[in-house]
Amino acid sequence: MTKSEVSYISLSEVNSTVDTTLPKKGWRKILSFLGPAYLVSVGYMDPGNWATDLAGGSKYGYALIWVLLMSNLMALLLQGLSARLGIVRGRDLAQANRETYPRAINFILYILAEVAIAACDLAEVLGMALGIQLLTGLPLVWGVGFTVLDTFLLLYLQKLGIRKMEAFIIALVAIIFVAFFIQIFIAQPILADVVKGVVPSIPDKYAKYIIIGIIGATVMPHNLYLHSALVQSRKINRTVEGINEAIKFNRIDTTIALNLAFFVNAGILILAGAIFYNSGNAEVATIKEAHKLLPSFLGNAAPILFAIALIAAGQSSTITGTLAGQIIMEGYLSIRISPTLRRLVTRLVAIIPALIVFLIYGESKLEDLLIGSQVILSLQLAFAIIPLIYFVSDKKKMGIFAIKPIQQIAAIIIAIVLVYLNIDMIVDKVIPLFKENQLVPKILISAASIFFAGILFYISIFPFLQKK
Repeated sequence: MTKSEVSYISLSEVNSTVDTTLPKKGWRKILSFLGPAYLVSVGYMDPGNWATDLAGGSKYGYALIWVLLMSNLMALLLQGLSARLGIVRGRDLAQANRETYPRAINFILYILAEVAIAACDLAEVLGMALGIQLLTGLPLVWGVGFTVLDTFLLLYLQKLGIRKMEAFIIALVAIIFVAFFIQIFIAQPILADVVKGVVPSIPDKYAKYIIIGIIGATVMPHNLYLHSALVQSRKINRTVEGINEAIKFNRIDTTIALNLAFFVNAGILILAGAIFYNSGNAEVATIKEAHKLLPSFLGNAAPILFAIALIAAGQSSTITGTLAGQIIMEGYLSIRISPTLRRLVTRLVAIIPALIVFLIYGESKLEDLLIGSQVILSLQLAFAIIPLIYFVSDKKKMGIFAIKPIQQIAAIIIAIVLVYLNIDMIVDKVIPLFKENQLVPKILISAASIFFAGILFYISIFPFLQKK
């Protein structure tokens, strides 16, 4: 390790705390690796996903299931690359960026990563607060305030160890899965109609906005940082066989966890399609409206299950979002502060904007904020994906574990598709929001777009220029 590569251990509190080198066979060996991907998967079924899935299902029925499937395939590849980086190089994505790019570029990447965390946490905080309100009737502001307690819950869980934290998150994921399985069983959607949704189609222009939101809600930039750090909680044999074994078992972990998340998201969209779209309630696109109408279709137990699942989704996502904030801060800035203060800062970064936005717009704009936060996440994706592709393709540092050309091509195509969708969304949805005489906002948006496109181009070519 060169002097420039010396950095703090990623998630030092749990790093290498699960020993997979002990003599184990069969399922016991596999189980020692399973866990990190479940912490990652909760980000794929957070309240932001609920908002986009409900909007897509209630307005277009099952027509956008193909988007969830495509997003899941994207996530499987990208999360696999993230895990590979952490396993082979012992670096999370933020640390690898800091060791590669100039300081000014790293600062911009850090700010963008923090914006993504804030957007993600905005959805999680508002979603969990809404779940508390639907279940108890408490005001949303109180629910937002309660999310501060997540910080102390996370501290307690980390003291118990990473395996206990993983068990807690898996329990919350199970609650979400069971709640929607029961509701879908009651709704009894027609399977043949559901299968038709696998065929790609874009019903109208607004559907494109929902599609980008679904992709942003599914393939989340902070999860790429998170996964590359969480896999380092496993102590492995640093041999070719040991690293190959870790990559293989983490691939199994990722496949199971993300497919479970896919079924949850598909369940939300199918439920919305079966109940609201098929009954002529196509405009029911909000969590609150859906909760209110559920009893008339599925009985009185459905809204309780719905609210409990929403709280579980928000609770699990806020914990992993806080961990991602810690990874980003330590990785980019090399700042080590007390765990309590660090997590409070990370949590307040989300809560304060959430409170401000809520107080300005009120409950009427809650759903727009949830969907908008997912679009912001989608805009940040390329800034995480492009460096990740380079790092895992670098034969000098990855050696024989560098990804194959076919994986590189698939990852690059994903990056291109995402950049195209983002540019198209800015042209179609953002710029028209301003009237013809509002020249200044259009100029600012255009300037910002050109600036960030330039940053994107720079981080794409910099590693190759550095080699030359």
